[in-house]
Amino acid sequence: MPLNLTGSCFCRNLTYTIHLSSLDDARTSLCHCGNCKKAFGGAFGVTSKIPVGSFSYDQGNQVHAGDNGSGSIVYREFCGKCGSYICEYGEQAKNSFRYITLGSLDDPSALPPKGEFFCSQREKWMPEVPGCFQKQKIKE
Repeated sequence: MPLNLTGSCFCRNLTYTIHLSSLDDARTSLCHCGNCKKAFGGAFGVTSKIPVGSFSYDQGNQVHAGDNGSGSIVYREFCGKCGSYICEYGEQAKNSFRYITLGSLDDPSALPPKGEFFCSQREKWMPEVPGCFQKQKIKE
């Protein structure tokens, strides 16, 4: 069943749309790595991996490129007016996927989490998310 979603930054200067063939085209996950904690300003980051062709901006974005802490470049797109972080992608995924920040969706509940990454760095006070896969590292 096709799924059409919208999202924006905090000030709504930047808006976007997502057109998915089905819910299976998206994978929402929590990431407990140090870089996501810094980027999201919290105990973890939450993104939805979607095909790049299903995502488009309706208006404006800015891009920041930087080392992700392991020698790889990660791109983060954000609003140039309010600074809201909208999506990210690595060099290898650049032409294939976007990782949309779940909180930037107008309806974040539309893409429930399927898993967690870097669980070895999960805060001690945070329990596992029920019904999700848990990986201690990104690749295992």
